[in-house]
Amino acid sequence: MTPRRQSGRAPVTSPAAATVFTTVLTQGPVSRVDVARRTGLSSAAVTKASRPLIEAGYLVEMDSAQGGVGRPASPLNLRADREFFLGVKITDRELIGVVTDLRSQILVTKFHQLPSRKVDAVVDGVSEMVTELLAESKAYKQRTHCVGVTVAGDVDRDEGFVRYSPFLHWRDVPLADLLAEKIDLEITVDNDVKAITVAERWFGDGVGADSFALVTLGTGIGCGLVVNGSVVTGSHGVAGEIGHIPVFGDGPLCHCGATGCVEAIASTDAIVGQARTATGEPGLTMEEVITGARLGDVALRRVFARAGVAIGRGLASMANLVGPERIIVSGEGLDAYDLFADEIRETFTTQAFGAAAHCELILRPLPFEEWARGAAAIAVQTLFIS
Repeated sequence: MTPRRQSGRAPVTSPAAATVFTTVLTQGPVSRVDVARRTGLSSAAVTKASRPLIEAGYLVEMDSAQGGVGRPASPLNLRADREFFLGVKITDRELIGVVTDLRSQILVTKFHQLPSRKVDAVVDGVSEMVTELLAESKAYKQRTHCVGVTVAGDVDRDEGFVRYSPFLHWRDVPLADLLAEKIDLEITVDNDVKAITVAERWFGDGVGADSFALVTLGTGIGCGLVVNGSVVTGSHGVAGEIGHIPVFGDGPLCHCGATGCVEAIASTDAIVGQARTATGEPGLTMEEVITGARLGDVALRRVFARAGVAIGRGLASMANLVGPERIIVSGEGLDAYDLFADEIRETFTTQAFGAAAHCELILRPLPFEEWARGAAAIAVQTLFIS
């Protein structure tokens, strides 16, 4: 499903224009000379590509600054408030919505509880969220053209189609089409982790890395990959599914139908399930499992240790296959990271082949609104659709 282009939007319709725009977006203010040096474009190509972006108000020329020798430079910078973007993250319990500027800086955040996981209820909820976010400012109504919507699972971004979302219990849902019946904006639907990966590539720990991976720990275990500067989706849109790498041959059944997957051993629900079995206490919550393990409960510590080995094996497999410069580990599962950090790092170092073991592991907290910020980041990508 290709979003329609709204009139008056940025004319990022050529590879050169996209290169110039993303360079200023992520590294600005930056002079044309530096853009040319960093991208390999000629100075003439940079000037030609930047001119319509300046005329449309997306880029601005800052005051000239004499660089010492030669002509003064007029750095290019982004006009972050030229356009606003909405992002909505769908979970199994709530909607998280944000308004951001062009640099994906969050301006407004809202949380809505979902009365039901049924498709109609979720679509209505997203529509109401969009209406409320736009009502926050007249400028948002006037200069917002696109909303990004994300969900966990197997998503066909081109068609806006959710093939499978395990936590919502959805299969074959034409989400973009259903939302388009209620929302008069361009709609982009994507996998939630891939969306956050876009935000990390442009504005986070992925800036400056030609290749990196973002792994999220929590209710699910997801992974987004950037290779040669581009987010990898794969032919079927499911590249980077580290949660479904089999790491224990005798492991438990996963919701995907396979056995021994990382997610079946190390996701929040999997850890709680194993903890309940190990202790014989069917009512244990994740908070109680974490507390008990930190107090030294041997059975609970063993559950976390096994989860750490599973995660470490998954990270090593991905590092061996892709060879990223760095791996960013994030998600709500970081709350318990101290309980399996040693096992993750030791297993990763043992299982990673050769120099892959030197891959940098970065821990990054992930507040819930960051999921919606990722959704807004994929909305920014509509600027690059001709």
